[in-house]
Amino acid sequence: MNPVLKEKLDEYRTRVESGIDQLLPAADARPAKLHAAMRYSMKAGGKRIRPALLFAASELFHSKADPVAAAVAIECLHTYTLIHDDLPSIDNSDLRRGRPSCHAQFDEATAVLAGDALLTYSFQLLARAYGDQPTLATRLIGELADASGSERLIGGQQEDIDNEGKPLDADTLRYIHENKTAALLTAALKMGLFFCEPSPTQIQLVQEAGYHLGLAFQIVDDILDATSDPETMGKPVGNDAAADKSTYVALHGIEGAHLEAKRHTEAAITALEQLGGENKLLIELVRELETRIH
Repeated sequence: MNPVLKEKLDEYRTRVESGIDQLLPAADARPAKLHAAMRYSMKAGGKRIRPALLFAASELFHSKADPVAAAVAIECLHTYTLIHDDLPSIDNSDLRRGRPSCHAQFDEATAVLAGDALLTYSFQLLARAYGDQPTLATRLIGELADASGSERLIGGQQEDIDNEGKPLDADTLRYIHENKTAALLTAALKMGLFFCEPSPTQIQLVQEAGYHLGLAFQIVDDILDATSDPETMGKPVGNDAAADKSTYVALHGIEGAHLEAKRHTEAAITALEQLGGENKLLIELVRELETRIH
């Protein structure tokens, strides 16, 4: 990895993890088991890609406010999806980020409630942190809500479940991934850019970048699930094939999936180049995500 990019990502990770520690309810706040479960999953580490994208987008132009609370909010929402994905009724995974998943560490009922609480808290946090800037708060809350609702992220998850074991269809596969994965990555970029008071054209360009980045990101995930190992990934691999899930690897093969990831990565970079501003770091990050190994 480019040393400058690595240093910046480490800085972003430190900022969001400090924000998580400061902004989430204390682990011993009543009910302590619930708050301990929320913090357990939020502090499990991971790449912090969505906060990093939000921070990088907020630095494209002059920022009008501190984006840390927004970065924590999107990580709360992302973590809720991971907790619920791991549940026995969905992916039935006992490992997440190299340690027991929430329901394995606590219990299934607590994991359901911890996910529910993190989902709610993401919006509560945005309203609290940016309440004195109502235009910004409304845009942040609206974007995160749109990206994570039944017609986007949750809708993609539903169709992913419904299409297990069925013949692959390219349009359905694209629908699943542009909503299940790309919607929240796009929201991270848009939410970050909102701190710069962008023009409609700038919002459209960053949305285009997020769409293509999201598809590339999911394709690489599909490739890693088929080719990597649990030690490298920090979670079980081979689950997609075992569940007969719709993936780009199943549809296009490994080589074809790599070509699709590259095509979408280049489209994302083209949009970021047109967007301008301090875009070099963000472009480097998009390139890095295509070649990541976990």
